[in-house]
Amino acid sequence: MGEITDKTKGRIKQAVGSLTGDQKLKQEGENDELKGQLKGAVKDVKNALKDAKHAIKQATK
Repeated sequence: MGEITDKTKGRIKQAVGSLTGDQKLKQEGENDELKGQLKGAVKDVKNALKDAKHAIKQATK
């Protein structure tokens, strides 16, 4: 799933886990949210590398 989907799913699981007292579900939600954050960070790094590559190409012309 995507970054936003994982974060949203995680927040929903955390809320339901908190309301029902289900610690396992709450922990799953926290894990899903962290997974989404990690995907976002990886995407940001990839974009930064692409930008740097483009800047280097332009500088060497």
